[in-house]
Amino acid sequence: MTSRVRLGIAAVASPLEVGAGEAPALQERLRAAFASLAPQQLEAVPAPRAAVDPDSAAAAGRFFYEQRVDAICLVAASWFEDYLVLDLLEECNTPLVLWARPGMETGSLCGMQQLGYMLKALGQPYILLFAEPGAPVALQRTWDYAQAAALKRLLRRARLGMLGHRVEGMTETTGHELALKKVFGPRIVGIDAPLFLERARGVAPKAVQGRWEELKGQVGQVKVPAEVGIESLQVYTALRQVVEEGGLSAVAVGCYPHLMGKVCLAASLLGEAGTPVACEGDINGALGMLMLTRLTGQPVHNTDLLDPIPEHNSIVLSHCGSGAFSLACSPQEITLGPVRLMDRGLCCLFTAKPGPCTLVNLVPTLAGYRLGVLYGQAIPTTMIFPGNPLEVRFEADHHEILEWIVANGLGHHWMAAYGDLRAPLAHLADMVGCEIVSR
Repeated sequence: MTSRVRLGIAAVASPLEVGAGEAPALQERLRAAFASLAPQQLEAVPAPRAAVDPDSAAAAGRFFYEQRVDAICLVAASWFEDYLVLDLLEECNTPLVLWARPGMETGSLCGMQQLGYMLKALGQPYILLFAEPGAPVALQRTWDYAQAAALKRLLRRARLGMLGHRVEGMTETTGHELALKKVFGPRIVGIDAPLFLERARGVAPKAVQGRWEELKGQVGQVKVPAEVGIESLQVYTALRQVVEEGGLSAVAVGCYPHLMGKVCLAASLLGEAGTPVACEGDINGALGMLMLTRLTGQPVHNTDLLDPIPEHNSIVLSHCGSGAFSLACSPQEITLGPVRLMDRGLCCLFTAKPGPCTLVNLVPTLAGYRLGVLYGQAIPTTMIFPGNPLEVRFEADHHEILEWIVANGLGHHWMAAYGDLRAPLAHLADMVGCEIVSR
């Protein structure tokens, strides 16, 4: 689900200055440090030589462009001319990590501070670090930033499928197509609902019979007849084909009310495979799910914000039952049963596993987009709502959380992933110019 993050590494220096001769060694120190930080997820790509004059700076930029790096970490061996980095950026315009090292006579921090003025004026995304090359805290900050840069690059090329239409009465789920493209990058691909359903009906029942038997063996209970399971797998097969043919990264389905119970299993299976599916035609939610999926490499929850549990100081969130199986506490807890309200079709019913989690809500504004971010602890819960209940306890009182949500004009759909993703999400918002509110 996650793509390997490619981080360029280059040393900058001015030959006359104290410490300039250490540039190659500093570049290698950082390469080795990053190589051991997240070897399966991060690839450190060092420049062939340090940037010490306009020609070497431009050459480093061309090299990084050819390597398709997501971000570049620049370590200042000494003070350096700020135009070196501008020349590099002309060849490869990516977010930057400015790594200044301690050393009174080197002027490393002085040079990076001077560069920061230029980058700020030009609107170039960057962060500044001041630490010995390889310091753990600085490495982690760089990793958070590089993940955001990689996500930014991925989103510019993403395509979001829109099956049907957004639900009437849920204005917040409306996709602001031009703002979505301008701010984050994805384009929306329409999927005609009648033609899609015709395609699903055309999938031969025998072609999915074996998969239905396999699925029944993966869960604890099955409370729907075989023909319902077969129909759900026909829909899944058709949607998977549409995703593959269209090169879609995520999909929003206008399920409520006519497709309730028909697309839930498809959402569960596609989410498990790395293609998130949002409910109720929420194209903004689909983008939020995609962001979290790519940051974690794992399926994510797609939820409504429901009621607090005062005695737990928690809030319950859930949708009808479209969660990926790996989000359940155990496979034996999963029930394939009919959808609530309609009492038909098939949903994947289970309680969410506990753990630290980050929740996001993405809504359009008159100026672009607003990203809401919450961090809390998912706790063990019961089937308090027929779906995939996720019970989250926040550090603040639940009343404060609700007041904060309303005060910031956020919506009722929250996408949740396990882990603390606040730092990379904040970096992403800064890189793309999206308003962000976080708690």
